[in-house]
Amino acid sequence: LPSFTWNDVKALEQKNSIAALMPRISSSSKAVWGRYNYNATIVGTSASFYRVKKFSFAEGRTFTNDELDKRMNVAILESKAVVRLFGGDTKNVIGRTFQMKQLPFKVIGVLNSQPATNLSYSSNDQIYIPATTMMNRLGEKNITGLDVSANSPALMDQARSDILESLRMTHQLKPSEPDQFQVMSLSEAAGAALGVDNIMSSLLGGVAAISLVVGGIGIMNIMMVSVIERTREIGIRKAIGAKPRDIMIQFLSEAVIFGLMGGILGVVTGIGASKIIEATAHMTIEFTLTPILYSFLSSAGTGILFGVYPAYKAASLKPIDALRYE
Repeated sequence: LPSFTWNDVKALEQKNSIAALMPRISSSSKAVWGRYNYNATIVGTSASFYRVKKFSFAEGRTFTNDELDKRMNVAILESKAVVRLFGGDTKNVIGRTFQMKQLPFKVIGVLNSQPATNLSYSSNDQIYIPATTMMNRLGEKNITGLDVSANSPALMDQARSDILESLRMTHQLKPSEPDQFQVMSLSEAAGAALGVDNIMSSLLGGVAAISLVVGGIGIMNIMMVSVIERTREIGIRKAIGAKPRDIMIQFLSEAVIFGLMGGILGVVTGIGASKIIEATAHMTIEFTLTPILYSFLSSAGTGILFGVYPAYKAASLKPIDALRYE
């Protein structure tokens, strides 16, 4: 698909059905302030971007039309970007100047933290600059996407029509030519995200099922070896009055314990790996109790399912044959 242009942005801003517009030009660069620096995600956008994304300002302001027209080197920082760029000195950052791609940028605003949603993950460490500055000073010419907010839910269809009409006009498409862009509403994006989530859940469920089967086979093999090695013990227990049910409960209990040990190891490994990802990728991962309980129930169920046969073999041994075994 062809990229959008600044003419597209200016034309869409004139539509009455559109409340706010956020062009997106993404890049990355090391942001430097004194001895502090970090690899920042830079987003070139318009003055009304915060209204589209429902951002709020902790301090400062958004871009002015003059700053956009004159391609000025000004920046708005997300909350974690302030911490990562300025270290412990995060007070009174408005007016400070830092560098990106060997160019000085003045901080004019700081955004409040944003929670992650089903449609997007918020790292809260991005830096926003005028799209015009991004296109003319940082060498990023292509606007990769446009986020649009309608004036009201009732005007959603009208906004969609206005967007299509405006883009076809600015791209000089003939009536017979197909659209060179795709317009997707929030509900459609949510549906697409849900579809991806369902596919990923199915794939992960399949991997987990295979892992449980492999682990269960391992438990069954261990228990079969245990039955063989403890044949005389089983014979002695039966000789002094142990019932087949008692032997079966004993071996099933051991199989469940093996399964739960694997579950504990898996939970500890998963939490540890998540903490490492949080520290290295600067992501926030939330833990809930329900999946952990499911993992323990699955582990116990696997132990029972694959421990039944070895337990049955142990319980069905005849005392005389078991005592003769060497």
